[in-house]
Amino acid sequence: MEVNNEIRELLTEQFPMFESDLIDILSAIGSLKSFEEGDELMRTGQYFKSTMLIVDGLVKLYREGEDGGEFFVYYIEAGNACALSMVCASQQKTSEVMAKAMSDGKAILIPIDKMDALMTEYKSWYYFVLETYRSRFEEILTVIDAIAFKAMDERLEFYLKKQAKTIDSNTLSITHQEIAQDLSTSREVISRLLKKMEQKGMVHLHRHQIDVQPLLD
Repeated sequence: MEVNNEIRELLTEQFPMFESDLIDILSAIGSLKSFEEGDELMRTGQYFKSTMLIVDGLVKLYREGEDGGEFFVYYIEAGNACALSMVCASQQKTSEVMAKAMSDGKAILIPIDKMDALMTEYKSWYYFVLETYRSRFEEILTVIDAIAFKAMDERLEFYLKKQAKTIDSNTLSITHQEIAQDLSTSREVISRLLKKMEQKGMVHLHRHQIDVQPLLD
């Protein structure tokens, strides 16, 4: 099989834990997909033909309720994979989540019919898949804990901290409505809580932008 050198370079840079032979085979069987901010990469009810390794950009996973509301699950950054797509792909089940690109980026698509062979033949892939499952499961538990045991003001503070950490920036380009959708509440509630946080000096509010520097101190 012919190796795609561009894919090989991206894998070497973003997935240094992969052994050289694995990078070669992924570079041969994988395909490179570019996406733009706002693109829908995964839909509820969709069957998967491949799993995604993100090599550039940021992707948001969320669930869509029967009433059309959205609930944030987690982000996938460069150097990570979508655990849910791995599970659905390997078991030939449909997706129960949505995925949207939060920035321009690229992903390497690995065909699902190669997954079993990769798991048995390459230890670094096997451990990567297990670590992906573990880390995403911990993220989901953290989200559940926030919902079950924290008041909305605490959930909002936790959410803002996580957003800032994920994008490695003190400034979030996000609207009150988008936050409300992620936290399954109303825009009015979020606006009121953000105003209180601003009065306490915890955030600085701008149009479609929130400076969360004080939360990171």
